[in-house]
Amino acid sequence: MSGQEPDAARSAEADWKRVHPVSPLVRGWIALAAVAYFLGRDSVEAFFLRERPGGPLPDGTPLIWAVIGLAVLILAIGVVFFLSWWFTRYQVSGDHVRVRSGVLFRQHRQARLDRVQAIDINQPLLARLFGLGELRFEVADAGESAVRLAYLRMDHARELRATILERASGAQAATGEEHAAADTAGHPNAAAAPARTAAEAPEYPILALRPGRVIGAALLSGNTVVLLLGIIAVVTLTVITGEGVSLAVFIPVGLAVASGYWSMLSTAWNFRAAVSRDGVRIRYGLLDTRTQTVPPGRIQAVSVTQPLLWRPTGWYRISVNVAGYGASPGSDGARTRLLPAGTLDETLQILALVLPNPGTEDPVGLFTAGLRGSGPEHGFTTSPRRARWVAPLQWRRSGYALTGTALLSRTGRLWRSLTVVPHERIQSMALEQGPLARRLRIADLRLHSTPGPVAPRIRQLDQAVLLELFTEQSVRAADARRRDRTERWLHRETATGPAVPEAAPEPAQAAGAEPERKPQAAGPQMEENWNEHR
Repeated sequence: MSGQEPDAARSAEADWKRVHPVSPLVRGWIALAAVAYFLGRDSVEAFFLRERPGGPLPDGTPLIWAVIGLAVLILAIGVVFFLSWWFTRYQVSGDHVRVRSGVLFRQHRQARLDRVQAIDINQPLLARLFGLGELRFEVADAGESAVRLAYLRMDHARELRATILERASGAQAATGEEHAAADTAGHPNAAAAPARTAAEAPEYPILALRPGRVIGAALLSGNTVVLLLGIIAVVTLTVITGEGVSLAVFIPVGLAVASGYWSMLSTAWNFRAAVSRDGVRIRYGLLDTRTQTVPPGRIQAVSVTQPLLWRPTGWYRISVNVAGYGASPGSDGARTRLLPAGTLDETLQILALVLPNPGTEDPVGLFTAGLRGSGPEHGFTTSPRRARWVAPLQWRRSGYALTGTALLSRTGRLWRSLTVVPHERIQSMALEQGPLARRLRIADLRLHSTPGPVAPRIRQLDQAVLLELFTEQSVRAADARRRDRTERWLHRETATGPAVPEAAPEPAQAAGAEPERKPQAAGPQMEENWNEHR
């Protein structure tokens, strides 16, 4: 036994791999830029002032000392980069992905593969030049990435993503536990046995946004309203005071608006959506590109909104709550956006992906009523007439509808909004009622979800109706959580249940050819009425 323990330790250590050697340069380029600025600042300033160039060293310093100092600085930066690369290692086992980093202060992070909420591949501009990408594994950890592998070759990053998604999907259980035993058979340390690599699942494109729409959506956003209000305010101040000094007020407004425009363009440019058996796959980016894969069952809540300026164009925006996304104050809102600006048909296509089983016989009619309608059509329960005293514009539209799988809440007359929460994703609920609402006998029902841009809420409904919904929905959500199996979306039941249905091969396939499998975006097969919008 004593002879086998060192062999096991050496084998487990050999399973740890290092990131790409160029990774420290891609991560630390800003430090190099700061050093170059410090060394060349005086020369640049002297050039523009037409003065004798100076430098960071005192006048009269021999040239040899300047060369030696520069060489020592470059060597020190190289040593720091080398140590950073050498001490950053990662391991993907059958159950976990682990990362070790740090020279003086060591850090060891790990995430369970079956708890991975989403996987991103990010490519900053410099990483794209080297053909590298950063792999990020999101878990339910208050908004921080549990594991970040920066940087890997793109083909290796895609392979790792496919392997981890296969493990998280329950595919190992679907094909039998003997495969897991075969993968780790004879391995000295079974707990750290490397995961069997998987090929990337084929994807099926759903939609792609044209540049014209992205630019139009940015111009019709709230940034334009802020810009117009700023111009009006500056012109008014200039006319009243008669001084051009007030134009300085426009500078911060202009910078804020320009930043907002850039954020929308950079995060929606080249937007493409596709579906695979691993879930919804989103790509976008102008300079920095990102590929997100959100597995089925990880989406906690969905919100479809339509700003007032988008009403003539008929565009909608889809945002989602995913555990691990959008919880930190500085989180990137683009990561929670499944559709930056889409038509009604495109919106229904994305909803069909994230809600493959809508739980109703007429999903198109129901969701269209939620997006555009008002009143009790398609089963919506709306606010009573007395609610007009607190919501004079939206009381006819505010309401909710129930399906066999989700709770829908709509609100907003000028800024339309539809929120969808699957029954099993409702964390808890709270009834809220202010002093005026008590006199009007109306109340709000807040549905608690994971942190993110979607805040589900049913507004200004009759308090007796909401109290009944509160009681029934508590039982309904608890029952749905017990029956939920979407966390392991490729898991096939054994003898106790049926297998996940597979799509039939296309009729145009040649005889004897291997049939191409259609993706299963989630465990249940999609409703017949949803298929036309995928």
